Amino acid sequence: MNEADCPSWAEPMTTGLARVDATLRLQWINPALAECLAIGLRSAAGQPLARWLDDAALAQARRALAEQRPLQWREMLLADLAGRELRADIALQPFADGLLLEVHVLAAPMPLASPLSATLRGFAHEVKNPLAGLRGAAQLLQRRVDSDDLRALAGLIIDEADRLGTLANRLLHHDGAPQLGPVNIHQLLERLTDLLQADPSSPQLRHDYDPSVPDLQGDADRLQQVLLNLVRNAAEAGAQTLTLRTRVEHGVRVSERMLRMALRVDVIDDGSGVPVALRDSLFEPLVSGRADGTGLGLALSREIAHEHGGELRCSSRPGHTVFSLHLPLERTHD
Repeated sequence: MNEADCPSWAEPMTTGLARVDATLRLQWINPALAECLAIGLRSAAGQPLARWLDDAALAQARRALAEQRPLQWREMLLADLAGRELRADIALQPFADGLLLEVHVLAAPMPLASPLSATLRGFAHEVKNPLAGLRGAAQLLQRRVDSDDLRALAGLIIDEADRLGTLANRLLHHDGAPQLGPVNIHQLLERLTDLLQADPSSPQLRHDYDPSVPDLQGDADRLQQVLLNLVRNAAEAGAQTLTLRTRVEHGVRVSERMLRMALRVDVIDDGSGVPVALRDSLFEPLVSGRADGTGLGLALSREIAHEHGGELRCSSRPGHTVFSLHLPLERTHD
């Protein structure tokens, strides 16, 4: 293998990785780090670490190399080749006759009004590597199984891992704006159905679609995440039957705005319902009715609804809970 070639084990990693030789020059970097630093995989070989680190940090790196000990920096400022300034957690580990460099790029500080996003960035950081492992295992299964059905299920796992990886990257890089495009809500709901039916313990599904619903402008990945969060909550509340319903509504008030035309997606379940004590704080971060719950799913879902100019609401009693996602079908002014 050419020294500039990234080893196969490092290529799928979502953490930025590089090998640094004894002269503190890059020998190879993986695609994740190349993207972060805006540099080509080949052109990175031979670049001095001094291109990104100051003299004090270089001196520490030389000592770490000489003493063969790990070194970590928190929230270090870097500049990529395009001149964009980045903040990153950086680790150096002894590796053969050099060092293994790990770079975790951090998001820009968020406004104090958005504490949820800071929580989610930490969560996204933690799930990226397990997602890469999950994807790799699914790829191996897809190649080794003989059944078309099993290969399709493995492909579903790969697609979901990729989607979650994209969401994690957006949170980590603070790409706050949704990536808007035409979205067919029924296609998202049918994909959701495929995911649920892959689990034999999932509730019985019913569909009540309005065929006249037009496409909306939205971020398909983020909206898919909202719907997935809602049906998972229903399943965890002991629902036996789950109904997915779509309707077009006119004259819907969302916060201080009046939407002339809106899409309403209802997720209706017959589970135990939302506990009375949680109803006022249901969409707040870190609020959960389950001992093993993270309290992030509904908070994230409402934040995504707000990003799209919409709203997420809930009405609940034992045996009948409705989460309603309202989304604008045309942009209106206040």
